Amino acid sequence: MTPEEAKKKIISLTKQLNDYNYYYYVLNQPKISDFDFDMKLKELEKLENEFPQFRLPESPTQRVGGEPTKDFKTVRHSIPMLSLSNSYSKEDLYEFTNRIKKTIGFEPEYVTELKFDGLSISLSYSNGIFFQAVTRGDGEKGDDVTNNVKTIKSIPLKLRGNYPETLEIRGEIYMPHKVFERLNKEKEEIGETPFANPRNAAAGSLKLQDPNEVADRGLEAFFYYIPIKIEGINTHYELLQNAKKWGFRVSNHMALCKNINEIFEFIDDWDKERYNLPFDIDGIVIKVNDLKIQEQLGYTAKFPRWAIAYKFKAERVETKLLSIDYQVGRTGAVTPVANLKPVQLAGSTVKRASLHNADIIAQLDVRIGDTVYVEKGGEIIPKIVGVNLNKRPKDALQVKFIKNCPECGTPLVRKEGESAWYCPNEEGCPPQIKGKLEHFISRKAMNINSLGEGKIEMLYDNNLVSNIADLYDLTFDMLIGLEKIISSTEGKKSKKISFREKTTQNILNGIEQSKSVPFPRVLYAIGIRYVGETVAKKLAYHYKNIDTLMNATYDELINVDEIGDKIAQSIVEYFSKKEHINIINRLKAKGIQFSIETDIKKTKTSDKLKDLQFVVSGVFKNYSRDEIKNIIEDNGGKIVSSISSRTNYIIAGNNMGPVKKEKADRLGIPIISEEELAKMISLR
Repeated sequence: MTPEEAKKKIISLTKQLNDYNYYYYVLNQPKISDFDFDMKLKELEKLENEFPQFRLPESPTQRVGGEPTKDFKTVRHSIPMLSLSNSYSKEDLYEFTNRIKKTIGFEPEYVTELKFDGLSISLSYSNGIFFQAVTRGDGEKGDDVTNNVKTIKSIPLKLRGNYPETLEIRGEIYMPHKVFERLNKEKEEIGETPFANPRNAAAGSLKLQDPNEVADRGLEAFFYYIPIKIEGINTHYELLQNAKKWGFRVSNHMALCKNINEIFEFIDDWDKERYNLPFDIDGIVIKVNDLKIQEQLGYTAKFPRWAIAYKFKAERVETKLLSIDYQVGRTGAVTPVANLKPVQLAGSTVKRASLHNADIIAQLDVRIGDTVYVEKGGEIIPKIVGVNLNKRPKDALQVKFIKNCPECGTPLVRKEGESAWYCPNEEGCPPQIKGKLEHFISRKAMNINSLGEGKIEMLYDNNLVSNIADLYDLTFDMLIGLEKIISSTEGKKSKKISFREKTTQNILNGIEQSKSVPFPRVLYAIGIRYVGETVAKKLAYHYKNIDTLMNATYDELINVDEIGDKIAQSIVEYFSKKEHINIINRLKAKGIQFSIETDIKKTKTSDKLKDLQFVVSGVFKNYSRDEIKNIIEDNGGKIVSSISSRTNYIIAGNNMGPVKKEKADRLGIPIISEEELAKMISLR
């Protein structure tokens, strides 16, 4: 391809992909499959690598990959980011509208919008190109988080249509409920304290140092205000409709209201419907629509006089605390869970609520038989927030946190500075054992998808597995014929799990395939407390193999990037136990990958694939497509985007396109797996 051809193709692909993002994230009208999008993105990446002089600043390849930021630069806002005056009653809204009528002499039109519960952000564009994102901070100045905001796919890197030459737009970055629940589940799995609510999770995510980690957090954004005048636009509503045309994600949940009664109607509707949204709102914003009237009304020192926020009251109900159960997680952390008299809250029946830990129970002074106040934290997780002391029974006894594990009876322990109590019997406590096994086989760990929670429980109940190494000792004869009825839960039927021939063979195949999972994921899978996916990768690439890591001292560990006191202590403690060393040695003997050198990334800058051309297609189990391509190039091979008679091999994962497969078969080009690529490199 000539440079001129490459330039045209890069421009064309960049525009296509940005258009696809706009239709997907802003209009919610996908125009292309995820797979086809990824293929086009990879084609663009390849061209940009070959012809970097033609890479465009708005290229979708530039969303992730910025350097980690140690300190965020402070930036002064060109126009202060004022907050809104808050209202908690409809009387306040009457006062607001009456004051405006008195000032201007008539009742204006209003725009009512959802008040998103997230993190305020200001974006700046020059000639349609995004160049800066700044947090609200103190209103006068905030933090420059440009590289992190680039990772949010709904935010345009280049504007569309007839946009102004310079533009500043403000909005809210938030975390969807689904992402929040996943993130907290992952944090609990590694023994970390979960986020209190999606707003805190979004704020914490946006201030992470590494943009690649921010990209994994699944943040989203809505935009709702443009603080600069734009010629030809006379109302706030028009501004937002134009912002949508320019490529910004603007909520459709807004209304034009002619009077206070229509405002109240909008508020009442959303006070009920907010629980059906996939994100948090904490109220409704009311703004004067006419921009000239906004200018006439002006500002106080803190707030605009033409807008107000009506805050919803957090829905709180009273119900009776019947009892407290204690649950044991895979890390041994014991969590108290309140059993409640069933009560309706935020559109659902609540029977249980979190009490978090012993300190919370003590702070609330909650007692069995108490009438308690229950809210939904972040509109998701029910929690007890207080006690109605006026209804406390005279014989109510103070709750004393249990001293022994409810599952195995072992005395609980609590480390200095931590709020959770733990069962230290990790080798003999059933929920800890099963939890570790379930974590080990999970998708992001060893990805043994032929097993699952029900099958793990069967293996444990039949004394076939008591630790992760036991999985690799399973045989066909041990598994065939096992069966169990899984008891029904509310709203679900009972089901029978049987280990017939096909099921048994699938399990054994899945276990065997897991032996090719690379070291970083293996390290995450073995379940060291506080060692999540990101930490596992950093440790694996720093120490290269498990033996070096096992012998690392506390002082050595804390010098590794992002490894703090708590993680270092946990690693040293984990490898100090003979039981764990024995498990590692058994896994080594079965061929599990415990070093970077033993996976296909082991050889850098070799010529083992010299003069060979590869096409990479599909979704891979152990590596991303980028990693596969890097491995090929590091060993002298060449990546090509399309199949031709000169192509030597196609590396195929799941969902390889049928057109490519048909062409490969027609030309007689070998189609190989990532495992076969590994063998090719190791044998050459």
